[in-house]
Amino acid sequence: MAANAYELTLTQDQAEEVARQHEHHRQAVTQGSRVTKTYPDMTLADAYLCQQAWVDLQVANGAVVDGHKIGLTSRAMQMAMKIHEPDFGTLLDYMFISNGDTLSAADYNDPRIEVELAFVLRESIGGPNVTAEQVLAATEYVVPALELIDARSYRVDPNDGVTRTVKDTISDNAANAGIIVGNTKIDVDSTDLRWVGAICKLNGTVEESGLAAAVLDDPVQGIVWLARRLSDHGVELEAGETVLAGSFTRPVMCRPGDEFHVDFGPHGVIELAFS
Repeated sequence: MAANAYELTLTQDQAEEVARQHEHHRQAVTQGSRVTKTYPDMTLADAYLCQQAWVDLQVANGAVVDGHKIGLTSRAMQMAMKIHEPDFGTLLDYMFISNGDTLSAADYNDPRIEVELAFVLRESIGGPNVTAEQVLAATEYVVPALELIDARSYRVDPNDGVTRTVKDTISDNAANAGIIVGNTKIDVDSTDLRWVGAICKLNGTVEESGLAAAVLDDPVQGIVWLARRLSDHGVELEAGETVLAGSFTRPVMCRPGDEFHVDFGPHGVIELAFS
C-alpha cells in the first residue's frame, strides 16, 4: 500500500544525504539524477524533509533565512506537475540580487526568470486559520519582484529519459536560486493587487506578460496558503521577512547575453542581465 502524501518514509540521514548532493551540484554548477530515481516511493512529506535538511545545511554554513517563496500557484502548472496545491521553499540572504545587476549564466545550471510580487512583512503571522485580511494587516508593503529559478537535478534525465517530478523540485528548495526586487513600494491599502501587471521583455522583445490575479485569483491568497501550510510545521512567517507570492508568467530561459526589462507600469521596472 502506497504511503500517504504527508507520511514520512525517508530517514533524517537519507534526507541529509539528499541535501548534501543538492549542495554539491549547486556549488559545482552541475546537475545530477532526480531524488525519485533513488527513492521512487518518496512522499511530499519526504520531499519537504529533504528541503529542510538543505536549509539547515545552509544555516549551519552561515546563511540566514530571510523569507519564503511559493510556487505552482496556477492550476495549469499544478496539473502539469500532478499536484493539487502550490509548493514552497526558503529564501536565504545570499539569494537577494540587486535590481540592474548582471549575473553570469555559467553560475547556474538551468536559469529561468519568473515575474511575481513580493510581500514584506512588518508583523509575524501564522496559524491554520490565517485570513487575507490578516495578511494585509501584517504587510508593510508589496514590491514587484523576479524569481530566479534553477535546478540541481536534470529536467529530463539523459540516462533514462524520465522527467523529474514535483517531489524532486520540492526537495531542491522548490528550484529557487535568487530574488530580485524592484524599487517601488506598493501600498496594499490603496492598490488592488489583482490588477498589478507586468510586461517582460527579453532582449527588447515581449516574451511574457500577465496580471497578478493569475496567482490563486489574488496574490494575497498565496500568502494565506503559505501561512496555513507552514503552521503544520510549527513555523510562522516572521516580521521583516520577504515572501514571494507566486509567478504570474511562465518561466523565461536565461542565456549569456540576455537582457531582461520587466515593466510593472506605475510600479516601476526591474532589469537584469546575463553575461
